[in-house]
Amino acid sequence: MDVAERIRAEGPNLTAAERRVAAVILDSPQSVGFGTVADLARAATVGAASVVRLANKLGFDGYTDLQQSVQSELSAQLRPAAERIHEGTKGSVATHATAELDNVRTTLGAVDDRTLDVVVARLADLDRSVLIVSGDASNGVAAQFAHQLEQLRPDVELLGGSPVNVGGRIAVADPSTTALVIDLRRYEQWVLDAQSALLDRGVWTVALTDSVLSPIAQRADATFLVTARAVGPFDSHVGTLALLNLLANGAATELRTSAADRLAAIEHAWRATGALSEG
Repeated sequence: MDVAERIRAEGPNLTAAERRVAAVILDSPQSVGFGTVADLARAATVGAASVVRLANKLGFDGYTDLQQSVQSELSAQLRPAAERIHEGTKGSVATHATAELDNVRTTLGAVDDRTLDVVVARLADLDRSVLIVSGDASNGVAAQFAHQLEQLRPDVELLGGSPVNVGGRIAVADPSTTALVIDLRRYEQWVLDAQSALLDRGVWTVALTDSVLSPIAQRADATFLVTARAVGPFDSHVGTLALLNLLANGAATELRTSAADRLAAIEHAWRATGALSEG
């Protein structure tokens, strides 16, 4: 498990002082990766002994071991596909199946039910527009989600295009809007900038990202963690798609009556124009 997963697993067993240390680790991993025990203790306003006790509770052999793990995670977030390709193997179908099934299980297994209920309720609130911001790598699954959600309700938009278009759209966004921000490690700067602009507008954001250490998660009102491990050089987006399907299905359940009418109208238009062929 990575550091964030260990903290989540041990959360109920942590003392108040240890929770403060854990919060600093999650909020400022860089300070842990390159700071001393005294630096972390000072940032958390606890004694050095609390830092060491937390490291031991998380299964590390002292602070140095914890620090090395954080450094490894930070390094992994910055490694491009051009480097990872040398580590990958062709792999069998079974190997890929195991990896992708694990991505789905781990991603959906990490979903907090209360967070899910809150996000679904906002997506199903017809008085709130929905904006979706996605990095390029996850744009395909984000577009699919936007298309599905737009069939269930109005006022859904996938942001993209030039900085002029993105900035202008956010500048007039209603503060009641719900925004989904989707991106994984080596986060695109325009996505981070867009999230900052949304927060400046008072827009409520939910992050779909790979770690609570990510800058997207640290600034979001709610977060879903995506597992994106792959056999090859590229991150997998199967877990992201499964999570987005979960959100779309939740919204469909909440909007059952109005969504059914909307879907029926769309289906009627397709049939009337002969837009689809059934064989």
